[in-house]
Amino acid sequence: MNKLFIFLVPALLCTLIIKGQEVTPLPDSTQKVKITIKGLFQARYVFSANKNVDLNGLHHTDGKAIYNDFDLKRVRLQFASKISDRTEVNLLLNLADFKSDPANKVLENAFITYRLNQYFHFKMGQFRPAFGLENMYPVDVIKSLDYSNQYTAFGNNGWQSFQIGASVFGDFKGAVPIKYEVSVVNGNNRNKAMDNDNGKHFSSRVEFGLVQKLNIKLGLNGGLGLVSGSQVYAAGVDISGVIPICEKWSLEVETEAKQGNNHTFYYGLDTAKRVGEVSGYQMRGFYLLPNLRYAINYHRLSSLEFSCRYENFDNDFRHTKNPRRTFTPMLSAEFLKSYNARIQFGINIDRYKRNVSGTTQYNNEQFVIQVQSRL
Repeated sequence: MNKLFIFLVPALLCTLIIKGQEVTPLPDSTQKVKITIKGLFQARYVFSANKNVDLNGLHHTDGKAIYNDFDLKRVRLQFASKISDRTEVNLLLNLADFKSDPANKVLENAFITYRLNQYFHFKMGQFRPAFGLENMYPVDVIKSLDYSNQYTAFGNNGWQSFQIGASVFGDFKGAVPIKYEVSVVNGNNRNKAMDNDNGKHFSSRVEFGLVQKLNIKLGLNGGLGLVSGSQVYAAGVDISGVIPICEKWSLEVETEAKQGNNHTFYYGLDTAKRVGEVSGYQMRGFYLLPNLRYAINYHRLSSLEFSCRYENFDNDFRHTKNPRRTFTPMLSAEFLKSYNARIQFGINIDRYKRNVSGTTQYNNEQFVIQVQSRL
């Protein structure tokens, strides 16, 4: 009953919001098909301070780790075709995935959106469902080097990142602006020939604009799913906002906490090693990301930013109880506008409650220099 409540609270809020609004259809019009093409280039140099820990965080007992590398992180092409005033098709490709086995990779977004009115939109295809703050913006405008550890884990479990399914969403103006989305997805990640079972992931998000002058937003997220006949859940809450300090200085802050079943970890264990049911295997995480921005606007240099994300994440807090604490200080220089050109220098500092030799649960510091261009 508690897990059902987690999903129903945001979903019921969505329903009440829709019923309380007058539906005004968008005006019909005829127009030519418009296609826009955008791109993103990210390249980086990565260096591990511990020569026995490779760039994926895996500890090598034989001392044969690859601890430094030049890498193409993302080479994206985005296509958007507005075929009418109500309908739009989006495609997003990451060509950097061709550097390794491209199976189940390369294609990221592929969906169609139909807009009935501002309160009701429909989307179907492969996309990132609205669950968690980090699913609400692209990686090229993130205030850190990459998404958080919990984003990756919840993505592997079918809640975040790219999933195949459908959703309804919309927004409402007023003293407290509200956005909502309700999604149903396969929950077994992107580019799969078909679902791996008959279960689906149902999730919902409601976002409230609390203080518009400071752009303070509160997000409530909840989800229920069925995986291999077992019920799973996920829930989270997030807050973000911008605090102006003076004319050129501002502080952007976001924080998020999530908890849910780690069924990917459970079904990845040998049957003999499993303790109880999948309901007993749960993950939870919390992060705080402050970003201090100085709008310098000197020639082509737009701003300097300094952020330091702190995260505490445990992928199985009821059994292994070996939480991962990650500190990510980062200095960023933005050129032009809207991160069209960006240089970042940062460090991922991982600390575990206890080191486990021969695994990814091992302390390490990883230095990253990254260049980015949005086309």
